[in-house]
Amino acid sequence: MEGTKLLNKLKVSKPKMRKIIITGYPSLQNAIEALNKGADAYIIKPLDMDKTLATIEEQLRKQGEEEKMTEEQLVEFIETRIRKLET
Repeated sequence: MEGTKLLNKLKVSKPKMRKIIITGYPSLQNAIEALNKGADAYIIKPLDMDKTLATIEEQLRKQGEEEKMTEEQLVEFIETRIRKLET
């Protein structure tokens, strides 16, 4: 399956998952399409392993930050509701 088609499926089934496209056939049009369809990073083959690992680490860090922010928002929402019920 072509990566951009997979992005469409992942957008529905795993919307919060970070997605990295790795391609051996880069083009500006393909890169734009991938990013528009939800890719968080775009890597071109042949792979530079240091850059690839750095990209993966960066995306995992961003995913962790997003999850933390969501948890903090949920806690704030619950605390706000509890305060409203107590008054």
